[in-house]
Amino acid sequence: MYRADRGSALPRDVTGRSLGSRLHQFTLGNNRIAASNCAKFIELLMEGSERPIVLVIGGGTIGLGANELYRNSSIELVGTDVYASQHTALVADAHKLPFEDGVFDGVWVQAVLEHVLEPATIVDEIHRVLRRGGLVYAETPFMQQVHERAYDFSRFTQSGHRWLFKRFSEVSAGPIGGAGVALVWSIRYFCRALGAGNKLSMLISLPFFWIRFFDAFSRGRAVADAASGFFFLGRRSDQMIDPHSMTEYYDRQK
Repeated sequence: MYRADRGSALPRDVTGRSLGSRLHQFTLGNNRIAASNCAKFIELLMEGSERPIVLVIGGGTIGLGANELYRNSSIELVGTDVYASQHTALVADAHKLPFEDGVFDGVWVQAVLEHVLEPATIVDEIHRVLRRGGLVYAETPFMQQVHERAYDFSRFTQSGHRWLFKRFSEVSAGPIGGAGVALVWSIRYFCRALGAGNKLSMLISLPFFWIRFFDAFSRGRAVADAASGFFFLGRRSDQMIDPHSMTEYYDRQK
């Protein structure tokens, strides 16, 4: 599959400029939270190094909100993915990263962990290749339908996402897309389940784009319970969080 002209197991719009990509973004909106977190990620990186080295796992395409990471000339990016593109330095399986221990100042893994067979193994590899106190930023879906066909495996609550990064100290964490975004996804896939097909179901869901704007008014504990996905920004730690703290962690999600 890597040697085929398409260079990937699935067709991909690396540029994000195709009609389908534009309609998808219009319906579900930009990832403003990721853009804000990216700025914070860069700020923390620059505090620890004048020229930090950042590994981007799943970097075949630039994630929504991650543009500043690529524009910052002070950061050395190493992009990996399971397919080649102008953004990847090498094709590699993140279950066994081809890097020595402690070589990166940061790791960016956005919308990737749901597409791997063993997310915990990936996170262990991230922990291994990060220097002590190195940063990780991850985004992973929760209330979101299958979107990579045969290459879509896992979903996480916010608590489950936190436990996945149990050997990292938390800088910040929270929802990426609320119940409104999740509902728009559901409308689209409801139409698909009735036989509308992918393209037609996308067109049918377009008039419902406005539902996602209600996420701005969402408050309280229920936001995380109904979120489309979650982010985690943390630092590599030598200690694992206490399993008994997880019930309290749920109560702190407000």
